[in-house]
Formats: sequence, structure tokens, C-alpha cells
Amino acid sequence: MAKKQKTAFVCTECGADFPRWAGQCTACGEWNTIKELHLGRDKKPVRQNTGYAGANSDVQLLADVDLEQAQRISTGLAEFDRVLGGGIVKGSVALIGGAPGAGKSTILLQAIAQMASAGIPVLYVSGEESLQQIAARAQRLKLKTERIKMLAETSVQQICQVLEQEKPAVVIIDSIQVMYSNDCDSAPGSVSQVRESASYLTQYAKRHQVSIFMVGHVTKDQSLAGPMTLSHIVDAQLVLTSTNDSRFRVLRSDKNRFGSVGELGFFAMESRGLVEVKNPSAMFLSRAEKPAPGSIVTVLWEGTRPLLVEIQALVTESQYGNPRRLAVGLDQNRLAMILAVLSRHGGVMTSNDEIYTNVVGGIKVSETSSDLAVAVGVVSSLKNFIVPYDVIFFGEIGLNGEIRPVANGLPRLNEAAKHGFKRAIIPAANKPKQGHHALELFPVNDIQEALAVLKDL
Repeated sequence: MAKKQKTAFVCTECGADFPRWAGQCTACGEWNTIKELHLGRDKKPVRQNTGYAGANSDVQLLADVDLEQAQRISTGLAEFDRVLGGGIVKGSVALIGGAPGAGKSTILLQAIAQMASAGIPVLYVSGEESLQQIAARAQRLKLKTERIKMLAETSVQQICQVLEQEKPAVVIIDSIQVMYSNDCDSAPGSVSQVRESASYLTQYAKRHQVSIFMVGHVTKDQSLAGPMTLSHIVDAQLVLTSTNDSRFRVLRSDKNRFGSVGELGFFAMESRGLVEVKNPSAMFLSRAEKPAPGSIVTVLWEGTRPLLVEIQALVTESQYGNPRRLAVGLDQNRLAMILAVLSRHGGVMTSNDEIYTNVVGGIKVSETSSDLAVAVGVVSSLKNFIVPYDVIFFGEIGLNGEIRPVANGLPRLNEAAKHGFKRAIIPAANKPKQGHHALELFPVNDIQEALAVLKDL
């Protein structure tokens, strides 16, 4: 008797499984994204008897594990190495995503060209573009291509056979969404195929100490497409995005087992490809020649380095009964909390005003060190006074109006001094014991002290 063919209903946006079709995915809320997948007739996939950690499955004591420093390979791009945590770790698997046209294939092609020129064996596996298209891009970017090996293939089993013969140190898989495994009956690009293909390649990388970069597609909300297990499989997850100025690209680390999470790398898109931006703070500080109310500069800490950004605030009288509050690049709830603290402890009433805040350059602020700058920007716009361009602000605001210290205070001050700032309003706990050689410091304990200092500037 023939066995019944199994089917599954899977959301193409988030990878959630359902027993039957539905119009809306209850996991991610998207409409018309649930598709029917055929899983074959009770066919069990044949897996190799190796885990992610490698071929050796013997039991060991944790104290006996070899703690030899993981060897790293430089990509030839300092900003790329920074995001990876200092370079490519042998045997690691990284997933890099981004919107179409962001430059994912370009930056990887530039990186392997640099590595190939240094004598590192590399292999570029293309499943979407033809080899002629990649060769034309390399020629346009004026890259050295004599040592770059190419392969047009989408079967992960065939790819691993080629890897056994060529034995490269670094492999580019472009992209994981078009790869398929013979152990899975569903179509390429489906949730199960992406998961199985990534698992197969990851196991090979761990056993043979081959570093693999997988290019991933993104959904319409700019998150990486495919099942959530894909993020758990890989060692690093990188996202390449563009700022408001389309010339610049930001490479962000969302996950990294061999480096810091949240690290940023900055590039400029030019005719010769992606060029590193050595001083990203200057990129975000292109302020207007004429000072304006509500324009404040703060120092963020992104990954392992400080970053100067401009925060703008606009306060205007509401024309309707319900004033609007909008935060671009900032947490909306954080803005509401800052306004409440200003009202209760600072004597600044904004209940009848519309308030708009924006982080210049398209950077998204995820830490709390920008609280003081946001509060000062709101007061500056409300009172219509201009904060001098040589003053910088940072500090976290508590619910009782206190200004709390933030991490890495001294490196933030040094970065501000390097860009010509002369004065800094900072939390009292962040004041260096010996002061600062280039900045006049105004340590404050609460929001009332900060506003009092602001009047005297």
C-alpha cells in the first residue's frame, strides 16, 4: 500500500509551522505568507554522524579542553575584521544579510580578493549570479582575480565534494536561499531546505576547519529571511545596511561567538567598491553652518569604540487634541519616559506640544547614554535657545531625575576632544579624578543641575 505524502504549512517570513493553512501567521502577524510544503513519503533524511562541534565526540573533562587561541584570518578590510572580532576564525560560519543592492556580494568579493592576494586559498560558490556577472563586477572594481577560484553550484553535497578536492580556507556561499540538500524533498528556498543546507555546510566547516560565509536574503522588514534556527546554527550573524545618505553602508554584528555583539563597521560606496571609513564620527557630524535650537551632539558606545552622533529635537504647539510624539532612531518608550521626568523633576511641561526627535545619519540608538542629550534637545527647542557647538552631552536619566553614569566615560571624552569639542556636561560619577586635559567638564547629579548648567553656557 502506497504511503501517504506528508505536507506541512510553513510561514515564509518567520518559519513558523502550522497544522493547516491560514490567512495570517499568528507568529509574525504577516498575511498570505503561509505556504504548503511537500515533505515526501515518510522519507527520513540521512544525516552524517557528526555534530556541529566536529568529528570527535569523545567525552572530555572541561578542564582538559585545549584553550589554544583560535587562529584568525584577516579579510584585508580593517572595518570588516573589527565587526568579526579581529578577523575570520578558522572553522567558523558567518551569515551576512542585507537588502538587495546593499553590497553583500561586493564586500565579500573584495575580501576574498584581498585574501587570495595574500596566498590564502579561497572559493566563491555562486548559486544566483553567473560566473560572467561576477567576473564583470570584479573587473569593474579592479580586483586581482588570478587566484580566486569560482564554482557555480547549488547542491550542498556537490559543493562539499569540491571542497574536499580544492581544500580552501575560506568559502563564500551566495546565497544560502538557493542551496538545496538531497536529504530534503522540499523545494529550494523553503524553510526546511534552508535549514538542512545550512546544517550540512556548518557540519562540514566544523569538521574540516573551513571558514564559510553565507549570504542571506532579507524580508520586507529588513530582517533575515528563513527559519529562526538559521541564526542559532551560524557562529556570526552580520547585517549590511545603508544610512539615510545612500553613499554609506553600515555592517552590524547581531551575533558573534568570537567577538562583541553590536560592533559596527562603516563603508562608503564608491566606483571601486566599498571603501572603509576610518573616522565614522566625522561622517555623522556634518552639521549645518548656522546653529539651530534642538541640535545636540552625544557620544554613543558601539561595540568597542565611541561614536559621535547628532540628535535633533523639534517641539511645536499641537494643532489637535492629541499631541504627537515621534522618535526616529530612538526608542519611543524611552522618549516618553524622558518627557515624564522633565515634567516631574525639571519643571518643563510639554503635555500640549508635539515632539519629534531624530538621530542624524540613520543610526539606531540602543543604549541609554543618549538620554541627557535628548532631554537637552527637547528643552532647547521648547525654549528656542541655541546650544553652543562645542558642548557635548551624555548620561542616563533615572525616573527620579538623577543622571546615572555610563560605561567607558573617559574614552567618550577623548573622542569628543579629538573632534574639537571644548565642554562636556556629564554624570558626576563619570568625572575623571584628574579632570580632562582638553575639555572643561560640568559634572551633574540630576536633571535640575543639568538644566541650570545649560542656562550658563
